[in-house]
Amino acid sequence: MNFDSFQLPAGQSLTQAYIERSDPSVEALYGFHAAEPEHWRHRAVQLDRQAAFRVNAGLLADALISYNHTLSASPKTISHIEALRDGALAVVGGQQAVLWTGPMMVIHKAVSIIQTARYAEARLGRPVVPVFWVAGEDHDWDEASHTYLLDSDPSLRRLAVPRPPGSRTSISRTVLAPSVWESALQELAASLPDTVYKPDLIGTLRDIVKRCGTLSEQFASLLSRLFSDEGLIVLDADDPSLRKLEAPIFCRMIEENDALQAAYSHAAARVGGLGYPIQADVTPGCSNLFLFERLGHRHNEKHAAADDRILLYKEGDNYSDRKGFVRLNSRQMLDIARHEPERLSNNVLTRPVMQDYLLPVLAAVLGPGEIAYWGLTRDAFRLFGLDMPIIVPRMSFTLVDPAVQKHLTKYSLTPGDVVHRFEQQQADWLARQDELEIDRRFDDAMREIMSAYEPLLEHLAAVKPGLRELAFKNKTKLAEQIEFMRSRVWDDERRKHDTALKHWRGIRLNLWPEGLPQERVLNFMVFWNRYGGDWLKQLLEAPLDLRGSHRILYL
Repeated sequence: MNFDSFQLPAGQSLTQAYIERSDPSVEALYGFHAAEPEHWRHRAVQLDRQAAFRVNAGLLADALISYNHTLSASPKTISHIEALRDGALAVVGGQQAVLWTGPMMVIHKAVSIIQTARYAEARLGRPVVPVFWVAGEDHDWDEASHTYLLDSDPSLRRLAVPRPPGSRTSISRTVLAPSVWESALQELAASLPDTVYKPDLIGTLRDIVKRCGTLSEQFASLLSRLFSDEGLIVLDADDPSLRKLEAPIFCRMIEENDALQAAYSHAAARVGGLGYPIQADVTPGCSNLFLFERLGHRHNEKHAAADDRILLYKEGDNYSDRKGFVRLNSRQMLDIARHEPERLSNNVLTRPVMQDYLLPVLAAVLGPGEIAYWGLTRDAFRLFGLDMPIIVPRMSFTLVDPAVQKHLTKYSLTPGDVVHRFEQQQADWLARQDELEIDRRFDDAMREIMSAYEPLLEHLAAVKPGLRELAFKNKTKLAEQIEFMRSRVWDDERRKHDTALKHWRGIRLNLWPEGLPQERVLNFMVFWNRYGGDWLKQLLEAPLDLRGSHRILYL
């Protein structure tokens, strides 16, 4: 394996302070720290003591086995679920469901979860299992419904599935017709270059989508298949079986909602007081709970088969949405929590607490933005008799294939150049190819022409003042024509370097597409189609980095 470390541009300042342990006040927002060896044992002991506050492990295992069987989970995954039944701890990370698993960072998060579970198990000498939490309750279709591939131009190609008509409900409740899945698969197959690995890849995906009605099912099934040998447990937060187990904590979130809101507000004030930006909305009166309910204006809609997911606000004893379509009192909310918990769902601030109530979370693997907003949750955990788990930054990678590596070497570029200095480096390279000295010759010509022409214009303007405006318009046009000729010469010169410039474009699109890290844009199928599963094995064998620093993997 050939890895290089690499520093991405600075992101979340709060996250950076946590990772680097540069501010004791920030560390106090979290409690534990992944880099502190004894904290792992302390957290394990804490989880054992708090077992009574959580869901019954047997009931949890039953629900997880039922769901993972629908994904055709591996025997190792089922054995990990049975280990949870018997008292194993969990390393958990999650993501919204996305078409074809979305950007590479989703794969990196799953790898980080698996690696962290291995590390913790070895350190503690007891079973620790990896769990991927699919946030199927989210309803942001624009984020979930697309992904990006590289075609042979090279250029980015956006693949997407349309949202069916109807309610603005969760991703897990938005059913796509078989014809939509077939069209998506055909578009994917047409977008991927033909390779020896492509038939098996498309065949695997075809098997998966035959069993899937929703993006969440496709996402979960694909993750389960990719990491079957690692025994990755996958759950959907919108699974009705899990919702039933969550009823007691929903009741408490309703009964103690004022205290819950206060916990988040105080935390936001504390973070702001330390000089860090607040990374999640902490809105006065927001209950931090969603309700699935058919909105009034939707009742007569032909296609509205599922309920809208509505954020609720609390005033006094009453809950309502912003537009007043839903109005419920606390008693009615509690009745829903007890008898129809599947109608409730969490937001980003209450989800961590629900996660810890459902699972014995030894550590949570989080991205930079998540680490920042989890800094608002410690008081909320304590309100429910729980404590925040150890926070582990997810590992981050850029994959460099041999062709890109060859071009980096050819043009004397580093990954840092691609991120920070690409345009300048490309311009400098082009300038070095300028055997005609285009810019120097045109600059010289412009000076000579203007030095001869400007005195004439000044003299004419003095003798014939009425020609002053025309004279200077003429001067401007003359300069424009010279610049036009310069650009035409450069266009012709660039055409001579088309192949090289295509190399430059390919480097940028592979490593820093759309001005973003590779892992935030490109889908994993770009690499699976080129190399099969070897790249994934290399990621799974990479040493765990508890600082979550970015690494370059040369394939």
